[in-house]
Amino acid sequence: MSAYGSIKRSSAANAALSPKLWPVASTASSESHHVTTYHLTLSIAQRLESLLAYLSAVFAQEVEDGLTYPQEGDMDRAAFEAYFFAADVFVGITCERGAVQLDETREEVEPDIEKARAGRTWEECVAGFYYIKPNYPGRSSHICNAGFVVPPVQRGKGYGRVLALSYVEYAPQLGYQASVFNLVYVNNVASIKLWERLNFTRAGLIPRAGRLKRRDGDGEEYVDAIVFYKSFV
Repeated sequence: MSAYGSIKRSSAANAALSPKLWPVASTASSESHHVTTYHLTLSIAQRLESLLAYLSAVFAQEVEDGLTYPQEGDMDRAAFEAYFFAADVFVGITCERGAVQLDETREEVEPDIEKARAGRTWEECVAGFYYIKPNYPGRSSHICNAGFVVPPVQRGKGYGRVLALSYVEYAPQLGYQASVFNLVYVNNVASIKLWERLNFTRAGLIPRAGRLKRRDGDGEEYVDAIVFYKSFV
């Protein structure tokens, strides 16, 4: 639910997009290192109960940490599903180093996310996940919004950039013509640098937009937020 009420997903987004393999830059190893992105609807995710439970727990902790999302309080499973799976969700699964070999003409992508897991725990192999949904209703529903989560155990490995690149590719395929991020808090330096490198425009600044927890754990503070925009047309 938004300030505009319930917002329906894009009418163009009526089928799951194919998984895609993405190289991860700046690894310490010379072996192959990739992430495969999978398009999930709630019905697909519900057939992967342990994955859905893991994603829900990671997001609940992100909300509890109080540094990046505006929600507060307990984020239970039902609330997570209603918020995150209101439209389209993508999850990145890491490939085991050396397990994928690419040439110039073909990408080998495992279409079954459970098989791509390869016996690992979800904590070991989920690089991150995000949703894509309309930012506005009706006549402005061609502009989308997204929310990203990289689990703490996977941060600092370049996965955020991979997810961002996949977003810029997938969103137009779902029928969207532009993207707006309403609240990128100014203390989220990594995200700001990432979106600027991908040529997102600073469309505005909202003073005191978030009452966030301090990183040192000493109470809360009001933090400004940047509005980012990018056209896909």
